[in-house]
Amino acid sequence: MMAILFVLSCVSLLIWCVLLFARGGFWRARPAPSLTVQPRETWPAVAAVVPARNEADVIAEAVSSLLTQEYAGAFHVIVVDDHSTDGTADAARAAALQLQCPDRLTVIAAKPLPAGWSGKVWAQSQGIEAVRTLGVPADFLLLTDADIGHPTDAVAQLVERADAEQRDLVSLMVRLRCDSFWEKALIPAFVFFFAKLYPFAWVNNPRNRTAAAAGGCMLVRRTALEEAGGIESIRAELIDDCSLAARIKHRGAGRHPIRLDVAARSVSLRPYDSWRDIWNMIARTAFTQLRYSPWLLAGTLAGMAIIYLLPPLAALALGPTGLPAWLAWAAMCCAYAPMLRYYGRSPLWAPFLPLIALFYVGATFASAVRYWRGKGGQWKARVQAPVQER
Repeated sequence: MMAILFVLSCVSLLIWCVLLFARGGFWRARPAPSLTVQPRETWPAVAAVVPARNEADVIAEAVSSLLTQEYAGAFHVIVVDDHSTDGTADAARAAALQLQCPDRLTVIAAKPLPAGWSGKVWAQSQGIEAVRTLGVPADFLLLTDADIGHPTDAVAQLVERADAEQRDLVSLMVRLRCDSFWEKALIPAFVFFFAKLYPFAWVNNPRNRTAAAAGGCMLVRRTALEEAGGIESIRAELIDDCSLAARIKHRGAGRHPIRLDVAARSVSLRPYDSWRDIWNMIARTAFTQLRYSPWLLAGTLAGMAIIYLLPPLAALALGPTGLPAWLAWAAMCCAYAPMLRYYGRSPLWAPFLPLIALFYVGATFASAVRYWRGKGGQWKARVQAPVQER
């Protein structure tokens, strides 16, 4: 048994060496430096599309952050009320009235969700259609969520980067709230695991096929979206942000530049005060990410066990003779430390990443169970995953 543990420890250490040195430096959690906004005669027009379903508690702050943007070009905000029952639309309008700029905000009611569409993408399509029918000028579309707070220069920075680097899509992984105990314990790992799956350096390299985006903040060139087939091309996708990034980056011949960074100042306003909130956030789409495959699920669970759970167990069981296990655990801590620093957390959290990974393993398995029970992709009381064939 000890010999098996030693061999598996060596395997885990080898994997961590690959992750550290051959996985696009995914563990470096560094926001892109702010750009100096260059003066220009004319600025591209931007329209923000904000799908909102029962977001009355946060949408006023989110809309206010958009309406107070210091952007020299035309900028309009469209909120799509996705059948809310809590006064979301009224809260958005009240925010615009308080800022004395109701003319810069349009609130529309989403039509009934048709078959074959995910709820968020349908709401986004309604907003994009409103841009066309209302004649709102829009060289770029800012697809953002109703629970995101943006700094006043966010739009100017996004447009400047898109133009300066000739990007068709510029996206920010906004800083998730990290105030409660469960947020401090579990949220940094969420972004860490996402970056491991989609290394940002690979996403930002036009020659690499890896494509990803973060749905909370995506600035997309309107012509690029149309060339990629429009928002309807991802109508059924639950992981809509990464699907859209892939459509834009891989459209036509060759690859087209996109960019994804962790945000310096854009933040999520949504609280996760209970572990159940974070569990549900993971379980909603984890099995979708695995393409609803039991084999990929089994491989993922086994891989997580070898990479994260085995090193501390083997290190404690083998003691001084388990050097590979101790080194693997140390490599894990080193990899996780920059994300903890990004979230203002102590590096003393790093040795507990195996326990955090166990939580994510459980939520991933729960995601599969929900799908098998016909409750996959549940969000805001709406089940969105396709029903499995029996």
